Amino acid sequence: MLSYVLAALLAITATGYVVGRRRALGVVGGEAYRLHSRPTYHGAYIAAWAGLPSLLLVLMWLLFQQSVIETLLVRSLPDAVTAPLSAPQISLLLSEIRSVAAGQLFSEPKPYVLEAAARYNSWQVIAHWAMFAVAVMTALAALVFTRARISEHFHARQGVERVLDIIMIACSLIAILTTVGIVVSLLVEAIRFFDRVSPIEFLFGLNWEPQIPIREGQVAAAGAFGAIPVFLGTLLVAAMALLVAIPIGLLSAVYLTEYASRRFRVMIKPVMEVLAGIPTVVYGFFAVLTVAPAMRRFGDMLGLDIAPNSALAAGGVMGIMIIPFISSLSDDAINAVPHSMRDGSYGMGATKNETIIHVLLPAALPGIMGGILLAASRAIGETMIVVMAAGLIATLTVNPLEAVTTVTVQIVTLLIGDTEFDNPKTLAAFALGLMLFFITLALNVVALRIVQKYRERYE
Repeated sequence: MLSYVLAALLAITATGYVVGRRRALGVVGGEAYRLHSRPTYHGAYIAAWAGLPSLLLVLMWLLFQQSVIETLLVRSLPDAVTAPLSAPQISLLLSEIRSVAAGQLFSEPKPYVLEAAARYNSWQVIAHWAMFAVAVMTALAALVFTRARISEHFHARQGVERVLDIIMIACSLIAILTTVGIVVSLLVEAIRFFDRVSPIEFLFGLNWEPQIPIREGQVAAAGAFGAIPVFLGTLLVAAMALLVAIPIGLLSAVYLTEYASRRFRVMIKPVMEVLAGIPTVVYGFFAVLTVAPAMRRFGDMLGLDIAPNSALAAGGVMGIMIIPFISSLSDDAINAVPHSMRDGSYGMGATKNETIIHVLLPAALPGIMGGILLAASRAIGETMIVVMAAGLIATLTVNPLEAVTTVTVQIVTLLIGDTEFDNPKTLAAFALGLMLFFITLALNVVALRIVQKYRERYE
């Protein structure tokens, strides 16, 4: 039914555009120069008001339709059935009714379940047709109303621009509210965690062993939630990745921009950017099956003991993955530097290398820092590679040859299996996520300060 609704709205919107354009030309006898706005603006004005409010109505309808039907369905059940049930049991009963309504019968359902399933299907049909009728009527009413406003002096262009302003403001609000929602959800669950575990222990503790009993009779450790080893391992793996990615990415960008021929650049740059499209699970397999064993064999040749899931192996493979972020953005930033700065440097007698080091790289620093920041955030938040190539035990070490764990590994570990969101073990994942958010925010602030400090020379 949704596809029919969208098709009908699209047809009405296209019709509104044609009607508006013809109406505008009709009121001036085909002399378009007499109109305040061009005929296309009149058509776009009617199309926008015929389509957008109806589409918003459909989205709101779909958002609340299921909850309204389920509420009515619960109220239609006999009191003798719903009175003794708790909220989770009512949710299970609704799931059974939906399964029966969909024809998924695993056993003989009770009579009141069959009756409720029949009502559920009929109410779904009624709701869908009602949505179709209301959406189409709203679109047609908007088309008729806006058509009546078309005149020789109607400011259609300003009306279209107001609609575009509303759309852009709505998109901005969605992005902002999404960020706020993420932070609030993390903050609420983190506060519940800090009610059970001291923030001092979490922020400054040196022992991370979150395995505690989550149900009666389960054997587990007493639990320790000192997050220093976890964050130290995260920063160590990210540092290894950046040590690989920054030199290779930056130098490759400089080479492709200043030294490579146009034909070579056109051929090689897409090949490098393919690295960003490889699934991270492939990088994880590459780290586990190829890089880590090769590093162990190389370490044995040198007399070094390298762990199978060392920070060096995980960080090295992650560094290969984030090379395109630094290379591509640095390439664009260097290309954006005005040629007059190059010419001025050459005119002062500087060599090509001196021009690159003392003129191009400082001038392109904001773009380069943006690429490095994006790569750092990607490295800190990477999950699949570190889950497969890093360890699970939090070790307080800065030796990249030893096994470490990261925040993302611990979040995955804490939230899989038999979990209940009312104990410190699972709530610790939200505290880790909140701290990871603040670390990324701090990286953004530091990067902005660096850009502001060095960018002033060229403004």
